[in-house]
Amino acid sequence: MKKIKKALVSVSDKKNLKPLLNTLKKYKIEIISSGGTYKEIKKLGYKCTEISDYTGSAEILGGRVKTLHPKIHAGILNKRNNKSHQLDLKKNNYKNIDLVIVNFYPFEETLKKTINHKKIIENIDVGGPTMVRAAAKNYNDVTVIVSNSQYEELKNELVKFNGSTSLEFRQKMSQIAFTETAYYDALISRYFNEITHNIFPEKKIIFSNLIQELRYGENPHQKSALYSQNKSLNIKQLHGKQLSYNNYNDIFAALTISKSLPKNRGIVIVKHANPCGVSILKNDVECYKSALTCDPISAFGGIVSCNFKISKKLAIELSKLFFEVIIAKNFESSALKILKKKKNLRLIDASNFNPIEILKFTSVDKNLLIQSEDNKTFSKKDFKVVSKKKPSKSQFNDLIFALNVCRYVKSNAIVLASSKTTIGIGSGQPSRLDSCQIAIDKMKKFTTPTSDIVAASDAFFPFIDGIEKLVQSGVKAVIQPSGSINDKKVIEFANQTGTVLIFSKTRHFRH
Repeated sequence: MKKIKKALVSVSDKKNLKPLLNTLKKYKIEIISSGGTYKEIKKLGYKCTEISDYTGSAEILGGRVKTLHPKIHAGILNKRNNKSHQLDLKKNNYKNIDLVIVNFYPFEETLKKTINHKKIIENIDVGGPTMVRAAAKNYNDVTVIVSNSQYEELKNELVKFNGSTSLEFRQKMSQIAFTETAYYDALISRYFNEITHNIFPEKKIIFSNLIQELRYGENPHQKSALYSQNKSLNIKQLHGKQLSYNNYNDIFAALTISKSLPKNRGIVIVKHANPCGVSILKNDVECYKSALTCDPISAFGGIVSCNFKISKKLAIELSKLFFEVIIAKNFESSALKILKKKKNLRLIDASNFNPIEILKFTSVDKNLLIQSEDNKTFSKKDFKVVSKKKPSKSQFNDLIFALNVCRYVKSNAIVLASSKTTIGIGSGQPSRLDSCQIAIDKMKKFTTPTSDIVAASDAFFPFIDGIEKLVQSGVKAVIQPSGSINDKKVIEFANQTGTVLIFSKTRHFRH
């Protein structure tokens, strides 16, 4: 046990100070403080020594230097059972500081409020993290607290041990403190990488906040948790049982596709992170029915993401089939009433979801693969018509729609579309020819196209057999990336069969 006699309190977030000060007063713990914290403590009616009086050195550089003083850091860092350390303290008339309660300048919050570089720089804390690291290093003798959420735990510890703390508690607080300083520095590192456009620095610091420990991972024998670089998710669960690892994986896949569709339009149905039906029809009920028709069997037990507010009429249709999760930009109250009748159905409000992260991570062992997201916004200048036959306006729009969906389908990927709706999706096959066949089979099984069928491929056709299979199934227009040594043969085949062929300047694998 370590008896606490002196505490240094310097906090940016001054919430819940009074109960903390009551506890310190109860155990006759002397308080030293600085700046705004000192004023707040005095305002609340508690005794406190200002750091400048304690050290004999006034604050300088507009407050940039307050706590960076040997009397402060020697008081924190000295080993109480080290004779040499104690002799140094005695020579300099320094006293022990047994408790450090510090939280940092609100750098993260400042980034959300302003882009003013000078203001951001001034909210980089130096003294706070320095004191916290010192106290955390010397946890054998010193207690460190970095958040007002820990005040209650500190109070319980002091009550339990009559003004002292246990080694176990100090070690636990040290671990939290070092994590906090690492997180804080990671935020600063990311900021400077962003303003210098350094996407891949020599050392990549990844940070995040625990949102939730999940029951298990993809399978029951696997452990899992959800983390976010925000303090909370930008989605809100309105109803249903707890979300699983697989649910979240599908939700993020569905939202990524949804946000790539025209604003306030479109429905995406996802199963195992693959789209199994997408439509961008304007009427929400017809949009859903069209997306569902693409593959109603795969849609069973899947996730529906609507890029708009769900109405009562749509809720009635959605309630007819079993889905794990329904996502929307909010729900009409009447729609919620209908959908909440399904006890286990998760309802997600994604009104505030707006993906801006440009990097994707894949990890194996202690290795990370990092790449920028395939979030390119398509325009007609990104494509080149290479066939003699030119596309109609509706064909061109359907081709771009199909390719947009195609880039979110696991490779090798083929998407068939007609009238702003997918009608066949072939995914995840080692052979592009097999993906073509799966997409065709799905189309023949579930849909009867009323207008021209178009096809998109996430990469080039290495031989004519793939495009030949598509044309034989009724496809009138094809979009694919160029780059094959057989591009000329594919173009010749398109011209011989009167097929529209468009080359994309970009490939869109998603493994």
